[in-house]
Amino acid sequence: MTSPSTRRLLKESTDIHKNPSPYFTASPTSDSNLHDWHFTLTGPPSPTPYASGLYHGRITFPPTYPLRPPSFRFLTPSGRFEVNREICLSISGHHEETWQPAWGVRTALLAIRSEIMGAESKGQVGGMEGSEEVRREFARESRGWVWREGVEVDVEGCEVVGEKKEEEEEEDGEQRVAAVDESTSSPAASVSTSANPSVPPVPSGLSSTPAVVPSAPSTQSIRPRPTPTAPAPAPVAMAARTAAATSSEPANNPWLDRAIIGIVFALIILITKRAVNVDDL
Repeated sequence: MTSPSTRRLLKESTDIHKNPSPYFTASPTSDSNLHDWHFTLTGPPSPTPYASGLYHGRITFPPTYPLRPPSFRFLTPSGRFEVNREICLSISGHHEETWQPAWGVRTALLAIRSEIMGAESKGQVGGMEGSEEVRREFARESRGWVWREGVEVDVEGCEVVGEKKEEEEEEDGEQRVAAVDESTSSPAASVSTSANPSVPPVPSGLSSTPAVVPSAPSTQSIRPRPTPTAPAPAPVAMAARTAAATSSEPANNPWLDRAIIGIVFALIILITKRAVNVDDL
């Protein structure tokens, strides 16, 4: 769940994006950290020495914003404020008693531009004294000022161009085009080198006739020999085996064994009776 401070900052960022001001731009440095903003504002109009200036700065919001005020610092030399030092304002963290939660980024930046930059420092924390000539010179030089971390300030339109200078991007583009041209100028060499990096390129003076490569061995010479198998039994032998098995089945019949035993007993009884009769005679 987002905190009230995060919701407030997200709302202000959306409002500034939808309703831009001709005098300043401001946005979070990243989507993951809404409590750290960068801003760019134009100097107050003539007769102030900042009329032609364009000044970049940073805003740091406390976790309890808007109940507590943010802090401001300028990163562009102006002759009015010290570089990269928090400045003492009635709308900054140095004077929490005068801060109103209804104020926001838009109100604070407009107040800095119209009232604070036009006044003298008079011992203000973060302020500095300087002549009008020095401040006008800083204002002229501010048009070409570039933030060290890579954000360039565009004077026309008062907006941030990007994270790299356009000149560096053009140089990188030219180097890439040159590299592509060199690689496409000799396609044969590049293809052979990429296919086999260990093989050096063929000098131009040598013949380009391909070397004879020994042919692969014939498939017949490496074909495995078939394993001999036993011949299938003849139909006659199979029939004889079947008949022998059929004839051997009755021998194992238990009824036949009982009949033989009965006949043997009957013969013994007959022989015994005849022997008795002979004795009686």
